[in-house]
Amino acid sequence: MIARTPEPPYYAVIFTSIRTEEDNGYADTALRMEKLAREQPGFLGVESARNETGITVSYWDSLEAIKNWKNNAEHLLVQQSGRNIFYRSYKTRICKVERDYIFEK
Repeated sequence: MIARTPEPPYYAVIFTSIRTEEDNGYADTALRMEKLAREQPGFLGVESARNETGITVSYWDSLEAIKNWKNNAEHLLVQQSGRNIFYRSYKTRICKVERDYIFEK
């Protein structure tokens, strides 16, 4: 599903990852983190796809909202699990969305 975002500007956090071989509870944890993110002030939406490489893009109304999400206590614990258990590698990019457009039939 394509996230419904407001008129720009807003921010996108692009999280690109390569997983480890085993699930180790990843699927349940990912669902919990999406639910928790949706509860955070400033959250606008999320899109995610995974094949060999996973890409999750979350949308936020401000850099402060992104910082607060990054520092959420439960999210901090899961970030540690990500480094220790879930991921072989990952990269996070934070971008300001200045323009967007949509096509729909």
